[in-house]
Amino acid sequence: MTSTPTRAAGTVPSPPDGPAPSALRARGRRAASALSFRNIGAVYVWLVIVVVFSFWAPGTFPTLITVKQVLNGNAVAGLVALSVVPPLAARVFDLSVAYTMSLTSVLTARFLVSAGLGPGSAVALAMTAALLVGVVNGVVVVFLRVDSFIATLATGALIQSVITMVTDDSSITGVRLLAKPFADIAQLDAGGITLPVLYLLLAAVAIWFLLEHTATGRRLYATGFNPYAARLQGVRTDRLRFLTLMASALLSGFAGVVFASSVGSGSPTAGTPYLLSAYAAAFVGATQLRAGRFNAWGTVLAVLLLGTGITGLGLATSAQWAASLFTGAVLIIALVLTGGRLALPVLPRRRKSALPGADDAVRHDKEVRR
Repeated sequence: MTSTPTRAAGTVPSPPDGPAPSALRARGRRAASALSFRNIGAVYVWLVIVVVFSFWAPGTFPTLITVKQVLNGNAVAGLVALSVVPPLAARVFDLSVAYTMSLTSVLTARFLVSAGLGPGSAVALAMTAALLVGVVNGVVVVFLRVDSFIATLATGALIQSVITMVTDDSSITGVRLLAKPFADIAQLDAGGITLPVLYLLLAAVAIWFLLEHTATGRRLYATGFNPYAARLQGVRTDRLRFLTLMASALLSGFAGVVFASSVGSGSPTAGTPYLLSAYAAAFVGATQLRAGRFNAWGTVLAVLLLGTGITGLGLATSAQWAASLFTGAVLIIALVLTGGRLALPVLPRRRKSALPGADDAVRHDKEVRR
């Protein structure tokens, strides 16, 4: 007669190999949330746009040249859009970014062509003017307590007067703007991808790291969500708002220098077309990846989405008004869908009452309370 071996007392059975089913379900839920339409809806809209234009203009759109055109043609727009992200994270509007961009564009051209300065000195002086704009904005908004929307709009009007004084509303052109090394700032490329694309990526990485991986970024978001509570927690909200306005001016000013290098002239209206698109991209980007928060990569995604559609319309030889129609329609649809404002109605399931006549009693009670 053989005896059956028994497990020693106090021993614990070894767990099965691989992750537990609950861990797998948790990973699946996280993956589903990360890939949901509400989280990255702009990516799906972008893919739809690519498919539509690939069938609409099959000979010109689905090519590597188009990819390079979208990246190179929207790098400056991306820089301007990123410039408004830090102020918006702190609930500050900087409407002077377009004027600051125009200012550095014309000042750089003026210093190079008329003053005969070198490219380094011209760019340094133009960026100093941008920094001064940021300081003025900070003083008016933070210390004088003027609403940022009105204050930066007024500052923009002052900047425009300086631009008119410098340029007499005419573009500044010259051979030195087309020569190296100034032209290399925007026109130097590697494999067809120009340097402004690299500037855009570096700016996005810097803003992403600041907002998502530093204490300063957490304080910026706290300032934007509830400045009074943040102030009670010891956050120096005024200093943060001041610094975001300076950073916004510097980045938009750098975009103006890049623009002057790319087109070879200083235009008094260089930044005007970028103001609306910058804020549109920032707000659409706030519905992506970090819903409810202004973030760098969502903004870049929104810029490329709009740029892809506009490039596709140009290659499809559509009407001139189609680009504006496309931009407005995509912005509205993206904000509505990704913001969760459009959803199918859910009918509540009616439960059967345990007692007959209970539903009638509840309705009668509600009528009496009314």
